[in-house]
Amino acid sequence: MKEASEFRAGNIIKSGNDLLLVLKAEYNKGARSASTMKLKTRNLTVGSMAETVYRATDKLDEVRLDRRKMQFSYKNGDMYVFMDEATYEQLELSEEYLGDNIYYLKEENVIDVLLYNEKPISVELPQMVELKIAYTEPAVQGNTGGKVLKDAKMETGLLTQVPLFCHEGDVVKIDTKTGEYLGR
Repeated sequence: MKEASEFRAGNIIKSGNDLLLVLKAEYNKGARSASTMKLKTRNLTVGSMAETVYRATDKLDEVRLDRRKMQFSYKNGDMYVFMDEATYEQLELSEEYLGDNIYYLKEENVIDVLLYNEKPISVELPQMVELKIAYTEPAVQGNTGGKVLKDAKMETGLLTQVPLFCHEGDVVKIDTKTGEYLGR
């Protein structure tokens, strides 16, 4: 058990049966030693966000998760199959479980899978992935003033905006947090 004042962004706490990822922790020193800790959290089971205020001295359970490097092997229906790089065990995660992360997965990509009691809780993608442009419209001549972007569909189905000089077949770098173009 740790005091609420000791938690920082990235810590995981247990509240009832739910695991909460601390996204933001803000310490407020109050009058007459009534200090509080405001935590913005994301429920790892449901995905909902919440802000909660605790007394700085409240005791909370910190949870340690196992982190395993896993390689995306293949898609089987709506299931995505990953292989543990250390033990070669396979793990299947549903499309629903992965959510929008599926748009950043290519075969042989390595991601971190976070486990609690040998059960997958969350996945962490690298900050950037390289994807091939599957379709984009050709640039329109004369439309070059400023930072002009056009729609592009990546090989994984991700829809994003790319600069006019990008063409079908180009490999571009995409930010996995925002889905934005970073470079070629």
